[in-house]
Amino acid sequence: MKDLPLADVYQLIEPGPVVLLTTSHRGHANVMTMSWHMMVEFTPPLIACIVSQGDFSFTALRTTKECVIAIPAVEIADKVVKVGNCSGRDVDKFATIGLTPKPAALVAAPLIKECFANLECRVVETRLVNRFNLFVLEVVKAWRDPAQTAPRTIHHQGYGTFAVDGDTLKLPSRMP
Repeated sequence: MKDLPLADVYQLIEPGPVVLLTTSHRGHANVMTMSWHMMVEFTPPLIACIVSQGDFSFTALRTTKECVIAIPAVEIADKVVKVGNCSGRDVDKFATIGLTPKPAALVAAPLIKECFANLECRVVETRLVNRFNLFVLEVVKAWRDPAQTAPRTIHHQGYGTFAVDGDTLKLPSRMP
């Protein structure tokens, strides 16, 4: 074994796929790239996520208490990275990057047409926001694009490196 710098630990345990989080505040829709999230409950589906106070989306999420988590496939990975490399303070990311906002059913934040799944969410817990920027979201409506039959997700490994979802392994499990 060899020492690993503590700053590199996140590269080993980075959670699930890279997603896009949309918000809408004062009539302005925005989107950010996010990879710090995790499921915390099956039913109702609860997702914990980190949205930094430095992110333009932070104020919108904290104020409106709603968002959409859009899950992109590898085919739009370049757009996902472009979203993460600019700020909604400076640019309309949907128009500039070429993502299509679609109306959601239960929240003001838009769905993203190019993503294979979209999860409409409401903030249900904020006690850890001040200390850790951690929001807990309840998924209140979920959408899936039936045209995208076998989407492969991307997973951030740090410093512009991503792994692409690959083979599926099915083993017996008592979990859902």
